[in-house]
Amino acid sequence: MSNNINLKRGLNIPLLGEAILKTGKTIEPDIIAVKPTDFKGFTPRLLVREGDKVLAGSPVLADKQCPDILITSPVSGTVEQVVRGEKRKLLEVRIKADKAGEAVDFGIKNAASLEAAQVKELLLKSGLWVSLVQRPYGIIANPELKPKAIFVSAFSTAPLAADTEFTLGAEAENIQAGIDALAKLSDGGVVLCLNAKTASSSPFHKLENARIFTVSGKHPAGNVGVQIANISPIRKGETVWTVSLVLLAAIGRLLKTGKLNLTRKVAITGPEAKEPCYVEALPGFNMKEIAEFTDNSKGDVRFVSGNALTGTNVGADGSLGFFDDQVTLLHEGTERELLGWAKPFRTSQFSSSKAYFSWLLCKKKYPIDTNTHGGVRAFVQSDVYAKVLPVDIFPIYLLKACLAGDIDNMEKFGIYEVLPEDLALCEFIDPSKNEIQAILEDGINLMIKEMA
Repeated sequence: MSNNINLKRGLNIPLLGEAILKTGKTIEPDIIAVKPTDFKGFTPRLLVREGDKVLAGSPVLADKQCPDILITSPVSGTVEQVVRGEKRKLLEVRIKADKAGEAVDFGIKNAASLEAAQVKELLLKSGLWVSLVQRPYGIIANPELKPKAIFVSAFSTAPLAADTEFTLGAEAENIQAGIDALAKLSDGGVVLCLNAKTASSSPFHKLENARIFTVSGKHPAGNVGVQIANISPIRKGETVWTVSLVLLAAIGRLLKTGKLNLTRKVAITGPEAKEPCYVEALPGFNMKEIAEFTDNSKGDVRFVSGNALTGTNVGADGSLGFFDDQVTLLHEGTERELLGWAKPFRTSQFSSSKAYFSWLLCKKKYPIDTNTHGGVRAFVQSDVYAKVLPVDIFPIYLLKACLAGDIDNMEKFGIYEVLPEDLALCEFIDPSKNEIQAILEDGINLMIKEMA
């Protein structure tokens, strides 16, 4: 197979509010939220109580099904509050940072000299094992399995995604250490995918001990699931693991310093962002820390942890997710337009189907809001999904199988190859206004339940 993947299908969404390449501030949060809901397949068991002292790297939660899998504190401080929801579901553990920066010392390690069992033990004890995501299903990786390969996407094509060369360009040595360690966990080693447009000048193209592919195309070309489907599709009975470049760098820092350090550059983006830029922060910081970057006096700003397509609406009092390096600030689209469908001459709104003449303005960016411009309609047969999905599956048949709970057809039509994020564009362009990501998520949950 060629190491150059050229994807023909996809769609880039011209959303306004791209972050300029500068660091606006360093956030030293008062409260950090540890959220078990960030980790699919994790059944939390609380290991701390309110008032307990913790260090960065101290265990906070353990998985009931696999007690060796831990979630640890990203900061030193005191457990201030345990937040529960309906039926006492554990939602958050809020830790009040003490600014001392004390951390558990796991010992400096040489990745090249470690055995697979030692790498696994270090990641489990430090809480970084949860950064490994297992496909199919997108759950936390099972420590008892050996995947056929571990995939890393070194770029993102999502709307306003953080520029990894800016955020992680100086972390090449840490990323190399992370690759050297993770390569011990799979016979297929690590597969690293670079953006074909910038591969030759990228600080990541000299990384060793990994199979490197270059990928070109529109979104979702940067999705690791799309890359897997075009390099080594997942068949029934096969397992692959993925890890984000941000967390791969964190693994490398752990090896080189012996301490857990989840600090990252986070892109503050979106049409509602004032002077979009980057901030130095930890996952779990409260959105109140970036209040200066937007005007939410009317309460009409949606705070999304992640990108506009697949991120989570956390609200003005929410916190950044463990896997996210982007915050998107969008206008809550509650306005209605009379006979909007009959106004093709508009140049101020984006249309993926070229229904408006705005498509002639190729380089224009749009302040797209959360308005869906219509309600749910009949789920009709259409080829629109296939035009933006560069994966060799039948998305409409897969979604209908998910709605019907038909496991045989879900397997037949590609449930093993995709996660909701891979079909996010299908939801964006869907003329029927279906919640496609939620439909696929329900199908995956059914597969987990029935195939366990």
